[in-house]
Amino acid sequence: MPSLVLADFIVFAAALLISLGIGVYYALSGGRQKTTKEYLLGNRKMNIMPVGLSLMVSFESSIMMLGFPAEIYTYGIMFWWFTVGFMLAQLIAIRIVVPLIHPLRVTSVYEYLQLRYNSRVPRQIGTAMGMLYYIFYMGVVLYGPGTALEAVANLPLWISMVVIAGAAIIYTAIGGIKAVIWTDVFQCAVMYCGIAGIIIKGCMVSGGFGRVFEINGQVGRLNYFNFEVDPTVRHTFWNLLIGTAIRLIYLTLNQSTIQRICAVPTQRDATKIFLFAGPAFFITFSIATFEGLVAVAYFYSIGCDPLASGQIKNPNQIIPYMVIWLFKDNPGMSGLFMASLFCASLSTLSSGLSSLSAQTVEDMIKPLWPNISDRKATTIAKLSVVFYGSLSLAVSFMIANIEGVPLSQITGQMLSAFGGATGGMFLYSIFCPWANKKGVIIGGIFGMIFIFWIGIGKSFSTTLIREPRLPPVTSGYCYYKDDVTVTSDDFTNTTAYFTTMASMVTESVITPPRQK
Repeated sequence: MPSLVLADFIVFAAALLISLGIGVYYALSGGRQKTTKEYLLGNRKMNIMPVGLSLMVSFESSIMMLGFPAEIYTYGIMFWWFTVGFMLAQLIAIRIVVPLIHPLRVTSVYEYLQLRYNSRVPRQIGTAMGMLYYIFYMGVVLYGPGTALEAVANLPLWISMVVIAGAAIIYTAIGGIKAVIWTDVFQCAVMYCGIAGIIIKGCMVSGGFGRVFEINGQVGRLNYFNFEVDPTVRHTFWNLLIGTAIRLIYLTLNQSTIQRICAVPTQRDATKIFLFAGPAFFITFSIATFEGLVAVAYFYSIGCDPLASGQIKNPNQIIPYMVIWLFKDNPGMSGLFMASLFCASLSTLSSGLSSLSAQTVEDMIKPLWPNISDRKATTIAKLSVVFYGSLSLAVSFMIANIEGVPLSQITGQMLSAFGGATGGMFLYSIFCPWANKKGVIIGGIFGMIFIFWIGIGKSFSTTLIREPRLPPVTSGYCYYKDDVTVTSDDFTNTTAYFTTMASMVTESVITPPRQK
């Protein structure tokens, strides 16, 4: 199997060093992050464009880079409706979140719950749920790059997770929200370069853009529509579009989002952020799902399905495995993909760590010690970044025990409990004038427990009957011999596929999808 070369490691290391450099710059410039207002909100003077880009990439992590293509490869294009639902959630926020939260001039979104019920208890419960959400979310994000490098470089999973967690902790702790936002801008550029490289080269090898869709139609991946109302069906039009639009309103009410819209000076600027972020999310997520179609076409063209043949065991390794072969003759390109993957994860991790530090200071420290000096509060915020980064790393080791499931599915199963319950608390408080403290507390706690129980059971159960994957993209053998050319009769341009391993692996039998 091809391996990463020196040029790949140089590109990869450069991306990490630049991210760290931005953190160092903001630690030494301006007010040097000595006040909570600067450290957590950038003195409320950030520009719209970098804040909008930062908001977008905050939710575009390894889950998108690996999980979305894996979802398309194993279950088909139906998942694309998720991207439409996500965009709708962002646009809905323009009418709900911005006019409600921005005029309050809050640092923590959970201050709204205290103002709404004139009680600290709902705020504390919301804060705890929000923290659990981000800790688990960052754990999933950390796991993604680790499993990618494990597939293509035989690098132990724990090393990758420790490196990326350490980098995010360092530049977030020393640079504050300014470093988070501007590293997000840089990481966004790297991420798009990596995705573009995969799509362009993958389409070229597979025979062109149109041929990609033609192949996916032949192997049953263009299953756009399923209008069934059966709740046991894994994906339908209704739960992906409408369910996502409702569920992901929470992401517009979480701490990371609120920090950004409160970091701009006016309500009009905050509205523009969502007007930019909604379509941007849709375009980016759609591109990520198209990556899955490209992967299907590529492996069909060379006559080999690495997942079915056992070369890889985790669907989240489909894209890294394709990249290492796709760019085996282009030094540096595999490194660019790895850099884009790590940058996507770093952006999410740094945003989460910044949000958790803000919640710690505003929702936990200041209510207990209202007279604490600003300097001490800022120091606590910086130390909390290290603490929460370590917790997320521990969660990522737990998630590593979930096998054979796309990252997108792991995210939904693990995080719906915290995000759904907290989002319900906000929507109940906003739209129900009769809502009271007792109702929001009971509903939030029991909603979280019930959904968490379901999610954990679905993730770790050994007896649960899981939704079968779609049939393999090809029914041929995967030959691995020195100087042997593997070609596909179905590929009109006949692409040579040279390998360096000396074995032959036959495909495993995959259960056909259930009929409805």
